[in-house]
Amino acid sequence: MATVFSPSVENLVAQLTRLPGIGSRTAQRLAFHILQRPKDEALALATALEEVKERVRFCRECGNLTEEEVCAICLDQRRDHAVICVVEQPVDVVSLERTHEFRGLYHVLGGSLSPLDGVEPSDLRIDELFRRVERNGVQEVVLATNPNMTGEATAAFLADRLRGRVRVTRLASGLPVGGDLEYADEVTLGRALSGRREM
Repeated sequence: MATVFSPSVENLVAQLTRLPGIGSRTAQRLAFHILQRPKDEALALATALEEVKERVRFCRECGNLTEEEVCAICLDQRRDHAVICVVEQPVDVVSLERTHEFRGLYHVLGGSLSPLDGVEPSDLRIDELFRRVERNGVQEVVLATNPNMTGEATAAFLADRLRGRVRVTRLASGLPVGGDLEYADEVTLGRALSGRREM
């Protein structure tokens, strides 16, 4: 079958399919959208990609994304420096910040432990976390890894190593607001029951 697209369009589609959640049909739609936009608009996207790759780095302290050596959250003196919330990825910091509930610092691991996929403790920013806890007078570490198999394994590993040095807490998990008991799975319902609190 002959190729429908020119080589440069094929290449654009191929590059777009490498993005998470973008299949070939979505990539084709995006490619056509880019082709239909004015040249300066398309080049603005290219410039933004180039700039973000050149300027953005990981915060020396917490591993969050920043354009400086240390991110704005770590530098903010109004935040509680005695509490560190451990997350897997920078996107998790964004999610937690949107709640306006957490006023401490963060620590981004850069993933979760998964021996099957070859992700060992040395591949994550775990030693950096332990060093921060040792030197900075941290009183509580909140484990906010994802509630899946690798996230739970990572939380258990960290809790085991931190216990006795600092207060270790885990994000509560259970029923979503607006959900029905009828549709909740057993694990979620079990978690909601065991994590119940006084009213």
